Amino acid sequence: MSTLLPFHKHIIEKIHDPATSDLLILARGIGLRRIICTLMKIYDSPQNLVLLVNATPEEESAIGEELGIIGCRKPGLRVVGYETGSKERQNLYKQGGIISVTSRILVVDLLQSDIPTELITGMLVLHAEKVTPLVLEAFIVRLYREKNKDGFIKAFTDQPEHITSGFSPLKSIMKELQIRNVHIYPRFHEEIKKSLERRRADVVELSQHLTEPMADIHHAIIQCMNTTLSELKRSNTNLDLDDFNVENAYFRSFEIVVRRQLDSVWHKVGPKTKQLVNDLGILRRLLYYLLTYDALQFHSYLESLIAANTVTAAGGAKQHQSPWMLTDAANIIFQSAQRRCFTISSTSKKVVAPVIDLTEDDDAWAALDEAEGVVYSMPDKGKAQSSSSNTMLVMTSSTRTCNLLTEFLSSMDQDAPPGSRGRPMMLRKLRAYLWWKGRMDEKKPGDKNPSAMPDNNNTGKDIFDAIFADQEGVSEALKKKDKEKAQRAQNRRRIRGGAPAASSSPVKGQGSAAARLEPQEVPVPKTMQNDTDEFAKFWASQGEAILAGQPLSMVDEFGFLDFGSGALENDFDSNYGLLAPEQTVLIRAYSDDTDDMILTEIKPKFIVMFEPDMDFVRRVEASTLELCFFYPLYSSENTGLAVRVYHMVYANSCEEHKYLAGIRREKDSFERLIKERGSMLITLVEDRRSANSESMIKVISSRLAGGRRELSAEPSRVIVDMREFRSTLPSLLHASGLVVLPATLTVGDYILTPDICVERKSLSDLKTSFNSGRLYTQCEMMSLHYKYPILLIEFEEDKAFSLDIMADLKTYGKATRYPAKQQPGPSDQPNYASPTIQAKIVLLTLTFPRVRIIWSSSPYATSEIFNDLKANNPEPDPAKSVTIGADDDPDVGAGVNAAAEEVLRCIPGITVNNVKIVMSKVKNIQELCSLSLSEVQGILGTDAGKACFTFIHKGNR
Repeated sequence: MSTLLPFHKHIIEKIHDPATSDLLILARGIGLRRIICTLMKIYDSPQNLVLLVNATPEEESAIGEELGIIGCRKPGLRVVGYETGSKERQNLYKQGGIISVTSRILVVDLLQSDIPTELITGMLVLHAEKVTPLVLEAFIVRLYREKNKDGFIKAFTDQPEHITSGFSPLKSIMKELQIRNVHIYPRFHEEIKKSLERRRADVVELSQHLTEPMADIHHAIIQCMNTTLSELKRSNTNLDLDDFNVENAYFRSFEIVVRRQLDSVWHKVGPKTKQLVNDLGILRRLLYYLLTYDALQFHSYLESLIAANTVTAAGGAKQHQSPWMLTDAANIIFQSAQRRCFTISSTSKKVVAPVIDLTEDDDAWAALDEAEGVVYSMPDKGKAQSSSSNTMLVMTSSTRTCNLLTEFLSSMDQDAPPGSRGRPMMLRKLRAYLWWKGRMDEKKPGDKNPSAMPDNNNTGKDIFDAIFADQEGVSEALKKKDKEKAQRAQNRRRIRGGAPAASSSPVKGQGSAAARLEPQEVPVPKTMQNDTDEFAKFWASQGEAILAGQPLSMVDEFGFLDFGSGALENDFDSNYGLLAPEQTVLIRAYSDDTDDMILTEIKPKFIVMFEPDMDFVRRVEASTLELCFFYPLYSSENTGLAVRVYHMVYANSCEEHKYLAGIRREKDSFERLIKERGSMLITLVEDRRSANSESMIKVISSRLAGGRRELSAEPSRVIVDMREFRSTLPSLLHASGLVVLPATLTVGDYILTPDICVERKSLSDLKTSFNSGRLYTQCEMMSLHYKYPILLIEFEEDKAFSLDIMADLKTYGKATRYPAKQQPGPSDQPNYASPTIQAKIVLLTLTFPRVRIIWSSSPYATSEIFNDLKANNPEPDPAKSVTIGADDDPDVGAGVNAAAEEVLRCIPGITVNNVKIVMSKVKNIQELCSLSLSEVQGILGTDAGKACFTFIHKGNR
């Protein structure tokens, strides 16, 4: 508790009681993970069994590391994954402590009673905002509360914006988690506000104005987004699209909201509406790329968009083009993006680049740089330019921006005037752009312009000419340097340690005799070439001694000294050793609560927020307060060591608008949640046993005493295949009153009665199964072993109840037919074009007339259908259902020990018919390899056993 801030202690005092179940909604960036880890440390004991549910692998790793830091190490957090066997899981559960387990594994363990449910002390559920009646976490809570009424449930979330959809969303989450207490702590909460304002960081706000081309592009993109949104609303007047505005379009979730609104009519909308939805996502990304990409990369992305909008993947003209690209605003985007990289003078018909004008190969580009006064300088190794005595931390929005900043800082020309220090980096990027553009021009089909196709001896000039199609209007600066270029190229190569380059014949239209590089030749930097030459000389003098194993003698001529003097070690440390913290600039991307640990560990003096982030601002506030409390050097008495934060933002940009809109959205979300909590009634949790007592009474038969209702001694149950727990249907079946029994089924996915077997298919799975032929085999097995085989085709909720979009219905009458006497078997391929999904279903019903097809609009409808099918029918036997088809299906056991079984089938002598016998006789493949010939023959027979033994021990068949 000593590392907690005052408001952390206040929150933990409210929710730590094991006798209560609580939901904590906390603002982002103020230490949710720290609160969770503190609670886990409080509950950590061999006498307690506490389960961590719904944690990602990254969160499991970070929580385990933080628990170790705060002293919870023996055994600490243990993780149960898919590689953990059933017996091992049972032993872990019996040992107690804190265990993180995936939801799918925990559901199966609860249903099979592999975990002592009545001994579970409590559960910690992360990401409570994602809990709905369809998710496995709600299923876990129901199973948990059936046998354990006393254990606690603590749920956590720091995403209040996600608890906004639907009627009373907070109440729905609390109902599914069976929680009555909710604690809401926004940033403006009195306890948090009072704590964080005790000590503030020294913040310097840097508002950078957009350049003129960037401002033009920004306004043009906003105009395109407004036009696209208006067109989308005009095309769908029957939908509630009030939230479709530019402010919401700044966020990544906007595309999901748009698609969710249109899902119910997605099969009715035309290609124009779908193109508009896709364009919104592209325009939103353009706003982000404008501020995070460099000028050349942004221009290249726009060129790729133009190419993708005009030509299809097959090379034909695209029918449905993006409407925004045909507007005047789009023209401003493309022209301004090009002007940021280069300009073309229309009066003189010359290529004019006010920023960079490069039209020759590597030597010519370097000569132009020298003519313009550009000086390349390499920073000295091991020296830092910062005069600060503390570490500097730079935070960005993505790893891409981290790489861009790292490249700029490592290659910037410090002697250049402000605004030109990044020229070396941009020159390298321009070379890459010219190469990429040249490759794009080479791949143009039917291009007869020889200038657009660089030959084998030219790289820079021809590629540049291929872009601008102007060989005559070359830059005047290069024409003045043509006479001196060859000599300068020779001198540069002599400096690098190479031989003088021979002049090549002039190229038509250039009048230049400069030497050109071969396409595969890469210019070697001077320092690398010198090092290579020195090492070559050293190897020539010491090579024989090295091969003979004799000790080496370093020669001072090459800059080496004897090993014994220790100078080599000192030289190594000064050039390649670790830098001191005060000489280090750390560049990281914004992450989650892991950033709290980074701030605590490195204790930076300067923090540069290259892009604004609301969460990290709060983390800095909490870190500053923590340093003030627990590190005296950072107290207010010594202001020289206070944390200084540089908050950088582009003024009047989407970056600034998104930052401010994010703060408003969070504030509004918290206000709605507080209002809903104030008017919320207490949720009464009904006992499922009493609620489902009516289902125990069944009509056995209408012939017995007139069909009187009799009491059934066994509950209504359904047998579910293990692989089906990826879907939401098992949870809904359990909620409807059915007892769900997990099992590894060979035939079918759901066994409702001894005679009814159901194979469930979603739309995507249905198409895949038809293409692979798997559905044919599944229907064949169901028809063989069950009286009523059923194929259930289940659609998603709130989506179109249709197989294909309306535009594809025109092709149904043209569906191709299979040849005579040809059935759609697993490996059959029709001689004609592939039929539609409807035609395949018809062929399936003709091939298997006993298979019934049920169409379900949603998992809720499927649950009702299953209950209707089970009415007045006996219950299935789990033991018998598992054995059905096990001897006939070669894929039985897949998912349990599939890898080992696959290895067995590859061994000569082991076939589909005897693989189960081998698996029942030996524990693993290692034991099989240790058996003698007579023992193997005793399992497989004389001939098969000999073939198997010979292959294992001699390697031949």
